[in-house]
Amino acid sequence: MISLTAAALQSGTRVASAYAEARAAAAPAAAPAAPGAGTGLGAAAREFERVMDAADSAATGAMQGKADTELLVQSIAEAQMAMETAVAIRDRVVEAYQEILRMPV
Repeated sequence: MISLTAAALQSGTRVASAYAEARAAAAPAAAPAAPGAGTGLGAAAREFERVMDAADSAATGAMQGKADTELLVQSIAEAQMAMETAVAIRDRVVEAYQEILRMPV
């Protein structure tokens, strides 16, 4: 039984390191700071990124056996709320754009 646990932890560590490498390879290049950054939509985007990174870190820690399950569940709930908020904002922006397209010229 102990050997199975040790094998599972080793496997989890390999999976977590492979995930971290793939995530780093797929990350977009850093964009230059926009004028007025720190307020409005830019700050919301940075907060969204922070929440998603925290969820990724908690998931990686859980795969390695280093993170608390409660922390993982909390970070996943925060990430879900952030994703739902981002989707709602996107939907409103698309709706506003479509309304502008329907305006007579």
